[in-house]
Amino acid sequence: MKLRATLIGFTAILMWSFLALFTAASGKMPPFQLSAICFAIGSIPGLVVLTLNPARLALLKQPAKVWITGILGLFGYHFLYFTALRNAPAVEAGLVAYLWPLLIVVGSALLPGERLRWYHVAGALAGLCGTFLIVGRNGIDFDGAYAVGYGAAFLSAFTWSGYSLLTRRFDAVSTDVVTGFCLATSMLSLFCHLGFETTVWPATSFEWVAIAGLGLFPVGAAFYAWDYGVKNGDIQILGAASYVAPLLSTLILVLFGFAELGWRMALACLLVTGGAVLAAQDMFRRKIPARSAAAE
Repeated sequence: MKLRATLIGFTAILMWSFLALFTAASGKMPPFQLSAICFAIGSIPGLVVLTLNPARLALLKQPAKVWITGILGLFGYHFLYFTALRNAPAVEAGLVAYLWPLLIVVGSALLPGERLRWYHVAGALAGLCGTFLIVGRNGIDFDGAYAVGYGAAFLSAFTWSGYSLLTRRFDAVSTDVVTGFCLATSMLSLFCHLGFETTVWPATSFEWVAIAGLGLFPVGAAFYAWDYGVKNGDIQILGAASYVAPLLSTLILVLFGFAELGWRMALACLLVTGGAVLAAQDMFRRKIPARSAAAE
């Protein structure tokens, strides 16, 4: 049961690795409109489950703090992420946004009962250096042309890490509530789109396919898989595994021709990913004492 849940959680990491690719391939649709459509599509898996088993609708009744945390986390992160990819190169924006695993590790160390150790700080500094390589294209000069995109990417990383840390308090909440998060986020995005944006529809069938894929997988099924995996599987292994997402995302973008992997991008990717793994040493070591004690 635990192994199965952990493997399901792994599928979320794989799906999130395609987030940048699908977003880059989705055309020029405004962020709020894209969020509205993708989250509506993303709610389909949950709606199918609720339709087949109406008794599970009762599980959607949750305290206001659960709904507020879920909606702000999903809506805030994706709007900022889509905005980043619309206003900065896909590889750079994606790597900056993928600082969220590092922020989760450092943030977790500051929670009650945890300690901030040297490798947490070293990992954070490595991630910072990698990010500097991304945004500092000309030495110490910041490329102001992409300021909006980089800023949105930074904020998206803080938003998702904050959401992830806060939801640790809701481990007893059923995964079915993710369906409600998706629907509410879709409606909120639609209202914002109608009020602030001009509607832009995909220009080609390829862009429609990219949007459908975005909604079904990285913005849809991945949330259900991650929620189930974290609550029922091995959270230490899943947490450590999430740090391969930046590397996979970058390689996928390069493979499909959306970016080139030069020395600066390669070094930045190694620093961000390596820094995150270094900061997550506790996740790898935590199992060892338990096994030793059992052997004794």
